[in-house]
Amino acid sequence: MSPAFAKPRKQSIDIMRGLTLFLMLFVNDLFVPGVPEWLAHTKADEDGMGLADWVFPGFLFMVGMAVPFATEARRKKESDIAIAVHVIIRTLSLLMIGVLMMNSSRINPELTGMNRFLWTVLMYVCVFLIWNHYPVSKKYQKLFFGLKLLGVAGLITLIAIFRSGEPGDPGWLVTGWWGILGLIGWGYFAAAVTYLLAGKRLVGVILVWSGFIALNILSQSGTYPLPKWVHTYLGVLVNGNVPSITVAGLLVALIIRKKSLNAAQVIWILTLLGAGCLAAGFVLRNWFIISKIKATPSWGMICNGISIILFALLYLIVDIMGKSRWAKPFETAGKNSLTTYLAPDIIYYICWGFSIPLFFYKQETSVALAVTGSLVWAFAMIGFSVLLSRIHIRLKL
Repeated sequence: MSPAFAKPRKQSIDIMRGLTLFLMLFVNDLFVPGVPEWLAHTKADEDGMGLADWVFPGFLFMVGMAVPFATEARRKKESDIAIAVHVIIRTLSLLMIGVLMMNSSRINPELTGMNRFLWTVLMYVCVFLIWNHYPVSKKYQKLFFGLKLLGVAGLITLIAIFRSGEPGDPGWLVTGWWGILGLIGWGYFAAAVTYLLAGKRLVGVILVWSGFIALNILSQSGTYPLPKWVHTYLGVLVNGNVPSITVAGLLVALIIRKKSLNAAQVIWILTLLGAGCLAAGFVLRNWFIISKIKATPSWGMICNGISIILFALLYLIVDIMGKSRWAKPFETAGKNSLTTYLAPDIIYYICWGFSIPLFFYKQETSVALAVTGSLVWAFAMIGFSVLLSRIHIRLKL
């Protein structure tokens, strides 16, 4: 590793990733009719955005930021070919889990022969059995291997029996919009491949980033028709929006890792870059409304601007000023992001399946109760992920 690229992983990265996860848990739990509009998602055809419209791209941005740190750590023990294979396997794993999550709402219980809630809970259990990061132990090595095999067999069975549609017109799994984890998988793939090809060269990464922004503009303009199969299977990449967000995170990571830059220079560069993204977003608003649902370039650039400026602030507070004790729970959650995001879903489906009234705060009468309930839920789920990590339940793809 060159001296100009030897800076260690920053604490602020895990903290910001944990914060975005916390906000994702919060906004995903909100009972929309009972909370202020600025907290919820803006409708597809409306020009604007609320808090919920930023948190997912904020997490995508952090996915891109983590890429060079994870890649350089692997390079200490693996070849680039092995890393490329890992990228492909991880991408396919995220795509598969994302598709299964997305399709869980399409189940026809009668055709599947299983209750939707039970099918979904079992699917999550299998995911944890397969991709859990088991502790290194010769004594329990066979047990852990057996649990993985059980998860694989269970997931294959669940996929085989899955049916959607109606008795006269049954359906099976569809890729659709790939689900949240699927979008993360495509974004991760774009950032990881960019880094493997462009490496530490900022100019190369900026060119790729600009290319994805251009694709997003062209896609939204409808100026480059592509075959249906390309849109079906590679639509997230050719649309350019999700990759433009993760590659923006990759660019910021390369900037903070440059040893030739001191802390003050990094802060100034990130502030200017963030302001430039915000300005670009509002300029693009003249042609494209700000819409998360439509994945417009104006929305993408504004989200990038917010993410960059917020990270610069955290970088200043945590890594430069050394004030990080307040964020320990978020840091732990950020290091265990997949578990933090997926584990709460198991609780949701169990409560729905058994009609457990845990979510009594989801109502329209009291805004304070609706919002406070979701905040308590998000904090509780952060603590839940910390507890799971202590008993060696931690997803690692």
